[in-house]
Amino acid sequence: MFDAYIICGTPRTGSTLLCKLLAATGTAGDPHSFYRRQDVSEWAEDWKLPGRDTIGEIEFNVAYLNAAIIAGKGGAGKGGTDVFGLRLMRENLDELSAILDQIFPGHASDKAHFEMAFGRILYIHLSREDKLAQAVSLVKARQTGLWHVAPDGTEIERVGPPGQPQYDFQRIKAELTELEAYDAAWNTWFAAQGVIPLRVGYESLSADPAATVLGICEALGVQPRDGEDIRPGVAKLADETSLDWMRRFHSDASGITQ
Repeated sequence: MFDAYIICGTPRTGSTLLCKLLAATGTAGDPHSFYRRQDVSEWAEDWKLPGRDTIGEIEFNVAYLNAAIIAGKGGAGKGGTDVFGLRLMRENLDELSAILDQIFPGHASDKAHFEMAFGRILYIHLSREDKLAQAVSLVKARQTGLWHVAPDGTEIERVGPPGQPQYDFQRIKAELTELEAYDAAWNTWFAAQGVIPLRVGYESLSADPAATVLGICEALGVQPRDGEDIRPGVAKLADETSLDWMRRFHSDASGITQ
């Protein structure tokens, strides 16, 4: 059995859906992006941690790590689980590695630092085969400010004022290039660390969420408390606009190469 798992992803790969499904099992922790730099202050405030200016950088990082582990297990007390869950985007990996190196100095690899912090870890590589669809989804989310909705259409996560999506070939191309680079960087890191991840695709997760989560639980060595609770809590945002942008991108890219 593993002590923890890390969902190693890139934006718009279904990580929010996967995190909610894993939390719904009641036995696989409550994964979040605890080390997304934009969110650290908010998490620290929620956990009522002392500020860096009052206790120092290392002490803050230790307190934050301990609080994150409790939260990633589903909280203290009867609601908690034995497994810690963490969502980690490639852009935040190096920063987390530096923090853990500060807390646990003297180890030669990122993997060693992670094991000192979290124990035996299952690495889950969450990726999306259709990188163009991923890039289009990312551009739309940033333009509209809407990142996630519930199956009934209720907004779950909005990070900006409502905006109108506007097709932008260069922006989609730039996001596509960066997403491909981040995904390749994960594979390079796995190889360098000697990690064989459990590979999960957005396409299979989207097609059969329950089967995907049950497979992860089996790999972790845990059993969901109630399989009926494993149902999507996030709806797809892809629509006709998304398909139109993809068609236009293919057309524009073809025109450039001719």
